[in-house]
Amino acid sequence: MRKINVIGTSGSGKSTFARALAQALDYPYIEMDALFWKPNWQESGDAEFFAKIRHATDADAWVLDGNYTRSQPIKWRDIDTIIWIDFGLLRTFYQALKRALSRIWTGQELWPNTGNRESLRLLFSRHSILLWTLRMYPINKKRYATLMNDPTLAQINFVRLTSTKQCQLFLTQLATRAKQSNWDT
Repeated sequence: MRKINVIGTSGSGKSTFARALAQALDYPYIEMDALFWKPNWQESGDAEFFAKIRHATDADAWVLDGNYTRSQPIKWRDIDTIIWIDFGLLRTFYQALKRALSRIWTGQELWPNTGNRESLRLLFSRHSILLWTLRMYPINKKRYATLMNDPTLAQINFVRLTSTKQCQLFLTQLATRAKQSNWDT
């Protein structure tokens, strides 16, 4: 595992898992939202966004956090592992709600130097992360299940984690293997 994309519906826990995975492997962590969003909630155009992805994934190893289906030809050009965080809808929605409320309460800037923050106004707008989570959950579930079984992607190792316990076990086993390989050298 050298080039890894962690995917999942907003609120699934993919960013938390991807950060922990990057730390465990001592790989750079790349957040696609940070590459995409500009100040004042302005979106990057595809050419600019794809160039940022190419630049960020030029290294020998990394953990990429994010979906952005239209970027697959770029982000998966030489990927070896895709990890799908696939918790149930209720848990995913609860996590998205909890995260949004926490960010609103603390005024947390979502991506450095953008000034982008969640707000109650945004939470209850047509651009709500909660509506996005509900809308995308069934679409992503079907899309990612199809990808896992796509013969043209057989060279990619797909890992599907469906619970917090599975995520923790995966990270623990990874740490154990890393220790064993350090002892062997």
